[in-house]
Amino acid sequence: MMTSPHTESTECAARGANAMRVKIVGAGVAGLTCAHAFAKRGAQVTIVERKAGTGQGCSWFAGGMLAPWCERESAEPIIAELGFESLDYWREAVPDVPREGSLVLAPARDLPELKRFSRRTEGYEWLDGAGIAALEPDLDGRFEQGLFFPTEAHLEPRKALAALTAKLVDEHQVKIRYEADGFESEQGAEDEIDLTVDCRGLAARDQLADLRGVKGEMLVLYSTEISLKRAVRMLHPRIPVYIVPRGDGHFMIGATSIENDERGRVTGRSMLELLSATYALHPAFGEAEIVEIGADVRPAFPDNLPRLRKRGNTIYVNGLYRHGFLAAPALARRAAEVAFDGAYFPEVMDEDHRQW
Repeated sequence: MMTSPHTESTECAARGANAMRVKIVGAGVAGLTCAHAFAKRGAQVTIVERKAGTGQGCSWFAGGMLAPWCERESAEPIIAELGFESLDYWREAVPDVPREGSLVLAPARDLPELKRFSRRTEGYEWLDGAGIAALEPDLDGRFEQGLFFPTEAHLEPRKALAALTAKLVDEHQVKIRYEADGFESEQGAEDEIDLTVDCRGLAARDQLADLRGVKGEMLVLYSTEISLKRAVRMLHPRIPVYIVPRGDGHFMIGATSIENDERGRVTGRSMLELLSATYALHPAFGEAEIVEIGADVRPAFPDNLPRLRKRGNTIYVNGLYRHGFLAAPALARRAAEVAFDGAYFPEVMDEDHRQW
């Protein structure tokens, strides 16, 4: 006989919150933030991961921009709502999250793009050339106008996930198993699990048939000739690019959004477009060293919006598209409330977000 989420949560509460045994499948940003959300509620959490470490899937190549206002330019309002919550989460959960805001710029010929961007979002200040130079002295004299979003931030994804992993293990006694196939459990182990939280990304297509892959390509450059404090978006009619400072002269350049699920390979065209936009920001990038080239495939549903789906004793957290770090903590908190409290969140559990 099937039971409702409310009945299941009541049964778990009767056993005591500490007795809920949760298996998190996948150790990317979704899996780790879900593990944190459930552990904070007192669950006994085990993470299983196919790779040799945490955060080594598409999270490895993320930009780490925490920019909910900027995302309103092209995403549904729910992405910004999730992002505001997640922005606070990252500032509290991990160290060294720069709170410098973000800057949106365009070459003089593309100023209409900047004005279009401003009409689609909020939370910004218009800057003239002097205002831009006051924030980023190395950009002095290069741009006539810009948008500054003072409440936004950015982080270094690999360091952030490493810090979150350490917090899970040291403070919450979360266990992590690295297996050849993280979704397969040992014989009889399923009987010891109250709930599975599936955060496998695109690998979950065996259960979520409407998932698709969206390829993202990125570069890491090294230069001692330019310094930036905050993430910068360079607008272009064809391929907007962001430049995210990683410290010690390193900059992450991203990212393309290509409708295929081809992992690993970066195309020559993408490389040229990313480098051209970066060069337009400052010619010093023309002499920068290319330290890393990477690509992976983000999981997305047809409308590019994230979902929580509950089937039996499994909750699926998926479809984060290119909003992984921006949306994952807020989704994780909702997933824990679904499990413990029988909550229902139409903004991520209803299929038609427009009705919500």
